[in-house]
Amino acid sequence: MMLLNSIDITLPLTNPILKFLVILLIILIAPILFSRIKIPHILGLIISGAVIGPYGMNLMLRDSGIILSGTAGLLYIMFLAALEIDLSEFRKNSSRSVIFGLMTFLIPMVLGTLAGLYVLNFTAPTAVLLASLFASHTLITYPIVSDFGVTKNRAVNIAIGGTMITDTLALLVLAVIVGTATGEVGSGFWINLTISVIVAGLIIIFIFPRIARWFFKKYNDNVSQYIFVLVMVFFGAFLAEMAGIEGIIGAFFTGLALNRLIPATSPLKNRVEFVGNAIFIPFFLISVGMLVDYKAFFRELDTIKVAAVMTIVATSAKYIAAWATQKSFKFTIDERRLIFGLSNAQAAATLAAVIVGYNVIIGTQVDGSPVRLLDESVLNGAIIMILVTCTIASFFTQKGAQNISLSQTTFLDESKTENMEKILIPVSNPETVEELIRLSTIIKSIGNKYEIYALNVIINRSSDPEENQKAKKLLDKAAIEAASTDIHLHKLLRYDLNIVNAITGVIREHNITDLILGIHGKKGITESFLGSLTEGILTRCNTTTFVYKSTQPISTIKRHIIVVPVNAEHEIGFPFWLIKIWNIGRNTGGKLLFYGAEKTLNLIREIHAKHPVEADFRNFSNWNDFLILSRDIESDDNLLIVMSRENKPSYHHNMVNIPVYLNSYFKANSFIIVYPMQRGVTDNENVDLKNASLLEPIEKLDEIGKTLAGLFKRK
Repeated sequence: MMLLNSIDITLPLTNPILKFLVILLIILIAPILFSRIKIPHILGLIISGAVIGPYGMNLMLRDSGIILSGTAGLLYIMFLAALEIDLSEFRKNSSRSVIFGLMTFLIPMVLGTLAGLYVLNFTAPTAVLLASLFASHTLITYPIVSDFGVTKNRAVNIAIGGTMITDTLALLVLAVIVGTATGEVGSGFWINLTISVIVAGLIIIFIFPRIARWFFKKYNDNVSQYIFVLVMVFFGAFLAEMAGIEGIIGAFFTGLALNRLIPATSPLKNRVEFVGNAIFIPFFLISVGMLVDYKAFFRELDTIKVAAVMTIVATSAKYIAAWATQKSFKFTIDERRLIFGLSNAQAAATLAAVIVGYNVIIGTQVDGSPVRLLDESVLNGAIIMILVTCTIASFFTQKGAQNISLSQTTFLDESKTENMEKILIPVSNPETVEELIRLSTIIKSIGNKYEIYALNVIINRSSDPEENQKAKKLLDKAAIEAASTDIHLHKLLRYDLNIVNAITGVIREHNITDLILGIHGKKGITESFLGSLTEGILTRCNTTTFVYKSTQPISTIKRHIIVVPVNAEHEIGFPFWLIKIWNIGRNTGGKLLFYGAEKTLNLIREIHAKHPVEADFRNFSNWNDFLILSRDIESDDNLLIVMSRENKPSYHHNMVNIPVYLNSYFKANSFIIVYPMQRGVTDNENVDLKNASLLEPIEKLDEIGKTLAGLFKRK
């Protein structure tokens, strides 16, 4: 009893432990309960916030702690949205994003201004500011898109790009209207705003990546890297606020700046998503719900009228913009649902604008009470509009994302591909394990089933328990590294007469498709290693083999220089190694620069046209003058050299000198030597690349995991 008496359980709760416990229980239980009645978990969290908030059961106040966590969650949403963008696809759809952004800004501005002037009888400045509330929106339903795995869809890219345009323009309208009302707008205002926005943008886009690349090279600690990312997000948001625009814009551009440095398959990306989805974003959704004052409906008729007008105009305007975008670009109905669902939710920017407008006093009434730019009816109406639009947006987004996700699965099923990628990583050096695991997660194909195996070999079955324990610890380290990206790794401890026998035995027993061999960053390729590779593994196994030396984390690589031999397309292994290279470009965002013969490059260009990544092509066929490439190699480049075996179609006699060149002239660079699979190819055999079964791995390059066969069926 003494213990109970010492705890303050009066409402609203003030005990920090109880408050945090209540919020954690909501984050845990609300999604489960609301999913059973087919309500999106995002909406469930908002409703839960309304129930426990000051206008509901008054369990807790929306105090500084809630606001701080909610602000962090909002910035997190914007940062994650930018981090998920496929930059090559984003550039491809940039014009469409601009068109949608302008439509989703101008249509609400026109309709909102007219409604404010002629329906609500507001003054012109108030009507324009009200319209800017409708024009802005928040990607509050983005986690739904992420849950269904359709973040790479073109409609999502366009909606995200359009969000930045309309939110920026809406917040500029807010700055101008407030500045006009307070008498601050003049030539100096526009000059200061323009210069500060440009400076902040240049710092984020050009300076942030340099700082991040340096940090990720120097510090490999998982915790330090995550905290560094948080620092960059909040620093970017702070720079945006200093420039006179909302912090969400800075967080988004920070995500774009770090996009390539945090690959989709990296442990860091997994941690960023996990913490955001588990803590920060739910806090933001709950904090939004705590703003909802449902009692306002029963207190003032004006609030009902304003809320109804605001909700109808905002929803109608966003739907018209989404419909016009769909018709303009011939999108599907489900893609229209995604665009509308992502752009209809009003929350962060709307809330910021209405609070700013509410705090601006433009005069006094006869009784001495202040005249505000936006009065209480608009404030309460905005809260109701936020709840309703978030509800509508959640249902539309879930419907569209679910249908698109199911269609992807259907096409994959229809194609009846049973491709199983099995990647083997022999591990012997603790210093190379992490990068080998990261490379294995980066080269795996979207849509394929895959398994990753780590092998440690003990020669002549040592009875030394210490050696056995070291081998097991190394495999455990590999498993932990893979688990950090949500991948289960198979640990293999093998006793054999020599390493080559062990590797080839595992390849045959487990039907391995890809082999990754690591070389320590401070060492080169020795003659004994190359001899064992070419005379042992390559002649006895049918795998695509990668020999990898890492001098820096693969996520910090700017360009991947791929040197392709003449007639590489005539070997059966061509599409199998090419898909892996393509995956590196997809999953890291690094630019692919192909050097090869014109005929080979033309074929790769055709693939690039269907499955775009950031890539360039340069003619190169004289392997006798291989060292000329050293002129083009920069410090942050990764060199990939496609090799062949003697008497095969793409073999060149100078390939035997490649290890010497790498050790002497490219020792400061990371490199990957690629040996394509060769089985089934005779000396004079040419492989028909139009054969559908051979192209099957390349067809997996589609950004959303569809096979090309499935796409043809859809058409």
